[in-house]
Amino acid sequence: MKQYVYADNAATTKMDMVAYEAMTPYLVEEYGNASQPYVFSRAPKKALQEAREVIASCIGAFPDEIFFTSGGTESDNWAIKGIAMSDVDGGVHSIITSAFEHHAVLQSCAAMEKLGHRIIYLKPERNGEISPDVLRQEITEEARLVSVMYANNEMGSIQPIKDLAGIAHEKGVLFHTDAVQAVGHVDIDVHSLGIDMLSASAHKFNGMKGCGFLYIRKGCGLLPYADGGAQESGNRAGTENVPGIVAMATALKNNCDHLEENKKKVIDMEKEFLRLLTETNIPFVRNGGLHTLPGLISLSFPGADGEAILHRMDLLGICISTGSACNSQDTEISHVLKAIDLDEEYAKGTIRVSLGKYNTLEEIEIIVRGLEKILG
Repeated sequence: MKQYVYADNAATTKMDMVAYEAMTPYLVEEYGNASQPYVFSRAPKKALQEAREVIASCIGAFPDEIFFTSGGTESDNWAIKGIAMSDVDGGVHSIITSAFEHHAVLQSCAAMEKLGHRIIYLKPERNGEISPDVLRQEITEEARLVSVMYANNEMGSIQPIKDLAGIAHEKGVLFHTDAVQAVGHVDIDVHSLGIDMLSASAHKFNGMKGCGFLYIRKGCGLLPYADGGAQESGNRAGTENVPGIVAMATALKNNCDHLEENKKKVIDMEKEFLRLLTETNIPFVRNGGLHTLPGLISLSFPGADGEAILHRMDLLGICISTGSACNSQDTEISHVLKAIDLDEEYAKGTIRVSLGKYNTLEEIEIIVRGLEKILG
C-alpha cells in the first residue's frame, strides 16, 4: 500500500488504538442489545452509561445531558429543527446563524426557512470571527435560537462563544454551537460558557465514523429527533451503536487527558511548517486571524489554483484539502471564503493543511517541500 503523509485531520482523524481496543469486545463478545432486560444485555447497558458519564465529564456537562447520535450532521439537524419545530404559539420567530457555518447548519436553517421561519445570517469579520456587536444588533426577543460554530472548519477561527451565548441569553434565546472541529482539541466547559446545545462527531477526535453526540442542557425544550423505541430517554429512537459509543468516549477521554501535550506538539509543528514555508519565499497569506484551532492552517497563494495544488500534492503522496471534505467536489470558491470577502485571486488558490497528534516534524518538511516543488 502506498504510504501517505496525511495532513487533512480536519476531515477525519486516525482512530486511537485505545479506542479500537475498547470497542472490540462489544463487537464480538458483549454484543447484546442494551435495551433488552436479560443478563446478557447488562454489559452493553453499563457501557453506554459509563460512556455518557465520561463524555459529560470531558465537556463539563451532566450525564443525562448527553444524547448519542450518528455524528455532527445529525446533531446539528436535531438542535436546529428540534427548536424551530417546538414552536407552538404560532408567532413569527427567527433563527440566527453565521454565513460561514457548516452546511449541516446552513441547510437545516434553509429547511426551516421553507416552513416560514426567518433566518438571519451574521457576517464574519475578515479575521474569521463573529463580532458580539453584530449579534447584539440583530437579535430580538422574537429569536428562538442562535447557532454559531465553535471553530470554523475551513479556517480554524475560534469564535467568542461565551460572549455570543451571553447576548443570546440576555434576550431569552437559546444558544447552540457546532463544535465538531473543536471537541477533543481545546478545553470546553459547556456550563461555564453558557452553551445550551453542542454538536460533536467522534471521528474528528480519533474515534469511530458514524458516531457523535448532542449535548442538550436541561430545560431546552428540544423536540425528539426520531420516534420509535425508548432509547436516549425517548428522544432519539434506534438501537444504540454501543461499540462506536464506547470508542468515542475512550478517544475523547484520551485526548482530553493529554490535551495540553497534544496542543503543544501540534502548535510546534504548525510553527515549523510556517517557518519553513516562509523560507521558500513563496508568497502566501494565512486566513483565520490570531485565534485558531491548533494545527488547522488555511493558506492562500495568489494566482494559484487550490484544486490543482491538492491533486499535485496527492501525486506526491501528501493529503491536504481545499476546505470542507463535505464539499470536496464543488470547484467553486468556498462559501467560507466568500463570507470573509477574500479577494478572488487569493480565494482560488486556497488550501487547508490540518495537522494532528500523529503527524511528525519529518512530515512537516515533506509537506513544505511538496508545496515548494509545485509553487516554487
